[in-house]
Amino acid sequence: MIVGVPKETKVHEYRVGLTPQSVRELVRHGHEVWVETKAGAAIDFGDDAYRAAGGKVVATASEIFAGADLVVKVKEPQEPERRQLRRDQVLFTYLHLAPDPDQARDLIASGAVCIAYETVTSPTGTLPLLAPMSEVAGRMSIQAGASALEKSRGGRGVLISGVPGVAPANVVILGGGVVGANAAQMAVGLGADVTVLDRSLEVLRRIDARFDARVKTLYATEAAIEAAALNADLVIGAVLVPGAAAPRLITRELLKRMKRGAVLVDVSIDQGGCFETSRPTTHDDPTYEVEGIVHYCVANMPGAVARTSTLALNNATLPFVLALADKGWKRALRDDPHFGNGLNVAAGRVTNRAVAEALGLAYTPAETAIPAETT
Repeated sequence: MIVGVPKETKVHEYRVGLTPQSVRELVRHGHEVWVETKAGAAIDFGDDAYRAAGGKVVATASEIFAGADLVVKVKEPQEPERRQLRRDQVLFTYLHLAPDPDQARDLIASGAVCIAYETVTSPTGTLPLLAPMSEVAGRMSIQAGASALEKSRGGRGVLISGVPGVAPANVVILGGGVVGANAAQMAVGLGADVTVLDRSLEVLRRIDARFDARVKTLYATEAAIEAAALNADLVIGAVLVPGAAAPRLITRELLKRMKRGAVLVDVSIDQGGCFETSRPTTHDDPTYEVEGIVHYCVANMPGAVARTSTLALNNATLPFVLALADKGWKRALRDDPHFGNGLNVAAGRVTNRAVAEALGLAYTPAETAIPAETT
């Protein structure tokens, strides 16, 4: 099989779908790997490293899309990339289709087989290919929020740790999953006053045990979210409904009553955002203000620490890439129904229920969208 790795084209996106080490594994399994020139150069994975691993360096992304059976990326394909996808070509990347009807329409029209990292599950119900970037984004959310709290950046002028005799920042984290727990770890380490809200008592118990009562936990009723937000200097939106659009937990009306210069960091922005006033931003222009509240809504936060993120992501994705290459997508997804949950679009049909419901499209179960193997 020919596996292709195009250079990412999203603004300030320096991650790369496969590292040289991953390419070496694929070559060892008997596959060809084509990598667009300079795909990993920004994070010190140069073309020579890919050649040394047995990969073929090609000049343009067009060559990748024209020749590869399997395209491995990091971020969702941008519009020019989507135009190049072919029927039955396999695309393996983050898609986040629920808030992106244009992308969904183009993927459906392409006839490609589109497998999303973020909806692949595990036997324990976790999201193994979302987890590494959630860990990075959760930790980064506190860094970003602490910076945005500085007065010169529009914030309240609050040091997240405080100093002796001055209280630390009040950090509120909406959602206690992977993002929320990692955000809490960073915030606690910096000495913030931290509160985590979630609708799962099991999640709240896990947070309480992990942080030995250094984090306050609250059941996420509407009233509890409102009270916490009004007291917050920094709010981290860390809510996830797999495949679906994120619920809106803080309204514009609530913003009007919050502390002036408070900061919202919406890690859920890839799924549409969990604040009513959220809209995607970039690393070039990461923040904006609504009702005196600073919003940080960068849609590819882990891209800012691209080398760490690429290595962490490849640790998780490589076994799945090998399965696709070794077995072909039909058998790989049939053999592992949890991997099958990653199938979002195939043969012009939407195969993820949450995505279909979010976009108002017809849903085809993944198992019926995978053609039977002929003998």
